Amino acid sequence: MSARRLIVNADDFGQTAGINRGIVQCHREGVVTSASLMVTGREVAEAALLSRENPGLSVGLHFDVWGEDEREFDTHDLVATRDELRWQLDRFEQLIGRMPTHIDSHRHAHLEPHLRPHFLDWTHELGVPVRGDGRVNFVGGFYAQWEWKVTQLEYVSVPFLQRMLREEVPAGVTEFSCHPGYITPDYHGVYCHEREAEIATLTDPGVRRVIRDEGIVLLSHADCGSLLASRVAR
Repeated sequence: MSARRLIVNADDFGQTAGINRGIVQCHREGVVTSASLMVTGREVAEAALLSRENPGLSVGLHFDVWGEDEREFDTHDLVATRDELRWQLDRFEQLIGRMPTHIDSHRHAHLEPHLRPHFLDWTHELGVPVRGDGRVNFVGGFYAQWEWKVTQLEYVSVPFLQRMLREEVPAGVTEFSCHPGYITPDYHGVYCHEREAEIATLTDPGVRRVIRDEGIVLLSHADCGSLLASRVAR
């Protein structure tokens, strides 16, 4: 039977200094293994520096065309969207010094039905997992605002994450997404103190204890890429 392997990926790396700090803390003291970088973020340069200081944190691209301020961008304009993706990939490489270990998007823009096949085609040559492409089982249930501006902290609590670990990590590779961060004055999103509640959960010793007891192997997206490559080579 295949091992149960888990990636815990923090979205929005680079958005603000408080989010950067929360993600790095959850990596150093908790279970976060990977992060997705917003090259459009205010503190993306700081995030790039932190990634070099924390080489075990795998960093991918969090493709972003709307931001938390919901700026206008028409993803039905495929030429503009493709050009924006190319720019963000180039910017990522300039900042990090390599291409991303994985790709996803803010508000799951790339999974919209009209865009998904094109996005997968545009990113195919990179050879890295794209959220929703089937290579990694994605689970996004660790989130505390399923209704707009309605906070439900039970969905980012320690017992809830422990249940997810027991019940939603099958054999193979699974990714849990998360959104930890400290709220600072320059943050303008609606997902606020929920982020700080996520930090408390993701660094709780009880979470790592369940991972150990369940025999789950924590790995990063970089580890996953190596694993997938080795399977192809066979």
